[in-house]
Order: sequence, then C-alpha cells, then structure tokens
Amino acid sequence: MMAVVAVGDVLAGPGVGYLPLLSLGPAFASLSARVRRTAAVGALALVLYAVLAQYDNLLGTRNSNLTFVPIVGVVAASMLATVYRVRHERELADVRTVAQVAQRVLLRPVPRRVGPIRATVRYVSAAAQATIGGDLYEVVMTPNGVRVIVGDVQGKGLEAVETAAVVLGAFREAAYDEPDLPGLAARIEKALARHLTSEKFVTAVLAEVQGNVVTLLNRGHPPPLLIRSDKISESLDASEPAPPLGLGDFTAVPVPAQCRTFAPGDQILFYTDGITEARNKKGAFYPLTERTEILDAADPEAALDDLQDDLTRFVGAPLTDDAALLLLRHRSR
Repeated sequence: MMAVVAVGDVLAGPGVGYLPLLSLGPAFASLSARVRRTAAVGALALVLYAVLAQYDNLLGTRNSNLTFVPIVGVVAASMLATVYRVRHERELADVRTVAQVAQRVLLRPVPRRVGPIRATVRYVSAAAQATIGGDLYEVVMTPNGVRVIVGDVQGKGLEAVETAAVVLGAFREAAYDEPDLPGLAARIEKALARHLTSEKFVTAVLAEVQGNVVTLLNRGHPPPLLIRSDKISESLDASEPAPPLGLGDFTAVPVPAQCRTFAPGDQILFYTDGITEARNKKGAFYPLTERTEILDAADPEAALDDLQDDLTRFVGAPLTDDAALLLLRHRSR
C-alpha cells in the first residue's frame, strides 16, 4: 500500500501530494501483524514521508507538519490496536483449549465398537468461541446390552453445559444398574430435580440394543431414523407423547418404551433439533428424512462426514443452534 502511494506521488509530481495516505500502511498492518512488525511498518511510513515531503518541497512547512502529526498518531494507534488484538487472540486460544478439555470430560469420544454395534458421532457447536454446548450423547456397554442417550438441554451457555453434565453423569452411573429404560429415565429425573430450576427441561432419547432388538424411550426429543439394510427408512416416532426429562412430575402415567427389530446391516440415526431446524437462505428446513441415502457409505465415519458436508452446503452459513449426530450401525457377521 505504501509502495503504491509512493509511486503515485512521484508520478504525480511535486504539485500533487499523497502523503496522508501513507498512514494506511500501519493501519492495515495492525490487522494481522505483531507489534514489532507494525512498529517497523510505521517507521517505514515516516521515512517515506520524509523522503516524499522533500521531493514535494514540503518538508518543514506548516502543511507538512499538519500531515506528519496525524501519521504519527495513526502509527501509535495501530501499535495499540495490535497489542489488544494479540491479547484477544491469546485469550481466545486459551478459551478454545479449555473448551476442548471440557469436551473430553463431558462429551467423551464414543467407542467405535460396542458389542455388535459400530457407533459414530459428530458434534457442531453454534458457539463461536467454544466446541461444546447443550447437546449431549453417550454410548455404553452394560450387562443389559448397549445403552445410548442423545439429548438437548433447554437454553444455551454455561448453564446448559452444567445441566448436560448432570444428565450424562446420572446416565453413566444408572445405565449399569437399572434393569430397564423407564428406571434409567427415573434416575436421571431425580438427578435433574436437584439441579434444574422451574420450567427447565431436557429432551432426550434413551435406547437399548440387545441382539436384534432395539428398545426406545423418547422423552420429547426428535424421533430417530431407522434405515434398513434394503435402504428403506422410517421415523421411529413414540407410540405415546411423553414429557421431557425434568417435567416428569407433570404426568402420573408411566412413559412406555417401544421395541423394534434392529437386524444386522440396519442403521439408526439419532440427532438433535439443530439438524432438522437448520435453514438455508430461502428459509427452508434441512430435509433430513430425504437425505438418508447419504448414509450408504461402507464406513460409518465417512457416512456422517458426507451428511455433515451436505448440511453445511444446504445451510450455506454457520449453524445457529448446536447440532449432534449419532449413528449406530448393526454389524453383519
């Protein structure tokens, strides 16, 4: 930028001065350079100013002094802005590091193989400075088979993360002890009762895979998708509506679980509403049920990568809500 200004000033001749434009050099340098480099660019701008002022026969004049002072001010402001920018970048790096550690503790990597099941997960946070939010998931191997939870905490921010930690902690403990999913949900309800304030809740789907049968208990969460080995897909809607976790006291009727066949070669896709409520620029929702053919890839990791890429292309912008995807694939012998 300063080279362009210097060449333009020389070609224009002494009668036309572009000296004030030299301040653009340190101003642009402050956007990406470190403090020393910004200072070096500022010093170069002042040297060029002196040379061009001499060429324009302005050095030492009143107009020259009125131009010199603003350039010095811009150089000083650019260096100060660089200091604050570098400090903010370091703080942001620290926040991301802490978020990554918290994600390892809260959302542990799911085992790729649990019994006859291959599990794959993807998590996309809507927070600009973190990688975790209110969505949650877990897959564990228990004496009662493979048990799964996928949920979404009402709200956002640290409060949602704390609630997700309560749900996952209760699930990881009770999944090995409770004989059935209603009992497991009741244990999570008790843990939430000690944590949640009024009118707060968590939508969730609990699942249990034993042999070729999957048992589901939906507590106000979007229904999973079952993709058969013959590519036919269906939505596993709950047989009866049930309140989310945290609102179980509002109903006296036990929430029933439902069983479906889950044979080798079948897949179940669990997801949160950040997927189905994602919109493109025209306001259309992401048609997840129409995209199940994307999951035909032989490797489930590649299948979820393809689905996430398709979602990103459809939306064309960062997601406005956290989104989680969990794919269970029943392995053939």
